[in-house]
Amino acid sequence: MHLKTKALLLVLILTLALSATTGTALAETTGTRTDMTVAEAIEVSDMYDRTVTLEKPASRVVAVMPADVEILYALGAGDVLVGRGEFADYPAEAKEVTAVASGNELNIEQILALEPDLVLLTKMYQRVEDLELMEKAGIVVAISDAQDIAGVYQAIAMIGALVGKDEEASELTADMKSRFDAVAERAAEEKGGTVYFEVSPLEYGLWTAGKETFLDEIGMLVGHENIFSDVDGWAEVSEEDVLDRDPDVIVTITMYFGEGPLPEEEIAGRNGWGNLNAVKNGRIYLADADAISRPGPRLADAAEDMLAFLYPDEP
Repeated sequence: MHLKTKALLLVLILTLALSATTGTALAETTGTRTDMTVAEAIEVSDMYDRTVTLEKPASRVVAVMPADVEILYALGAGDVLVGRGEFADYPAEAKEVTAVASGNELNIEQILALEPDLVLLTKMYQRVEDLELMEKAGIVVAISDAQDIAGVYQAIAMIGALVGKDEEASELTADMKSRFDAVAERAAEEKGGTVYFEVSPLEYGLWTAGKETFLDEIGMLVGHENIFSDVDGWAEVSEEDVLDRDPDVIVTITMYFGEGPLPEEEIAGRNGWGNLNAVKNGRIYLADADAISRPGPRLADAAEDMLAFLYPDEP
């Protein structure tokens, strides 16, 4: 695949997967199987308010979204994963698991061939017909849709319950909360400032994270106010919007494939951007794109890494 095409696909996956405007038809199916003993069943609500019921903890799971794959491994349940979305590449051992098409390329036959007893999907592109086909084949489907940090905790709890890792889920959430608290405590010692999150580069149209997103929350944790905190969710913005709001820090998740200027150089070289405080002061942060853009356990890593960039410890 051409490098620019790959970069565009990654951008589209991020911005569309985090959209809360798709998949409304999913509410038409309950996700409940009726041929099981209620007394032995695991019953949870998924993140689309569907009741999901399993006879016992899932032992063969297909997870389409990278964040859900990362959650499974963080819970110590990587051994139940029999299929992963093609872009799920962390941790390294996940790449040894069979990859399946995802997004609007979702292939039901490909998933059914893996004989899962649980499929983790996202609201993006999933149709009622897809769910019904899988459930008629005896497969339980759960929907995840974490938009903010609280949603990540909810996804961890849901997946933990479905794979019999409730205690591990509680421990993972507690660890993340502790690490976020430590980040906020350290940041409170500093002056702070403002931040602009660039989740799509200028070449493909500027997209950013607004309020009620996990990036907005990470900004607050490290003591920086999001310049687009008045914008709902994930939104497209203009260069003029960024220039007018003049952020102290720019965070970019553009992935570099070895051709052309570095992402920081491209941003600094844009017409008029050299006058921004962030550019003048060398405060452009190239974040780990996967860690900071996937609503999973590594958001704690992303917050710590951003804190270290903003306030490096004195030698």
